[in-house]
Amino acid sequence: MKETKEVFEAKKEVKTITSQAVEKELDRMRYQKRFALTMRSTIFTLVVVAAIAILVAVLVMPVLRIYGRSMNDTLDEGDIVVSVKTGTFETGDVIAFYYNNKILVKRVIGQAGDWIDIDTEGNVYVNNVLVDEPFLKEKAFGDCNITLPYQVPDERIFVMGDNRVSSVDSRNTAVGCVAEEQVVGKIVFRVWPLSKIGSL
Repeated sequence: MKETKEVFEAKKEVKTITSQAVEKELDRMRYQKRFALTMRSTIFTLVVVAAIAILVAVLVMPVLRIYGRSMNDTLDEGDIVVSVKTGTFETGDVIAFYYNNKILVKRVIGQAGDWIDIDTEGNVYVNNVLVDEPFLKEKAFGDCNITLPYQVPDERIFVMGDNRVSSVDSRNTAVGCVAEEQVVGKIVFRVWPLSKIGSL
């Protein structure tokens, strides 16, 4: 009799599984599977987008941070700019280029074959024509040790910083003219600080 009572108590503890409970459990399992697939798809998409963004940033539109004062007041230290890969430049374009494992930013003054001359007051002439430079805060002869007038060599670009007093650039043989393969790109847009955001 005692044994029968224990069996009866054990049977009472067995829960009855209804079809609704089974359906609920199946729904939960389907949701987990869908969630896992969605997460996997989202992560894959983010990785692809990040990879594309990195490729664009490196190969097509490098993003650069400005260091130093050679381009004041056009560009200040800490500014973040976007450059575009291009093979053609005009006088007045601002370009970034590699120099001794660093990236420098300067303004294009002349290209292969052009004659560059600078007077003692800092006025710049290209092929005997005075260059209009409204972006300059102050003109200066600067740190110049080249013989003027100076002819830009083949496949080279003559560059100068906008802060003519302190910029070391093509006026000095320490930097010299920039080879075309050194060029990272043309600076086209400033993205930081927000108060100065806009094209250059």
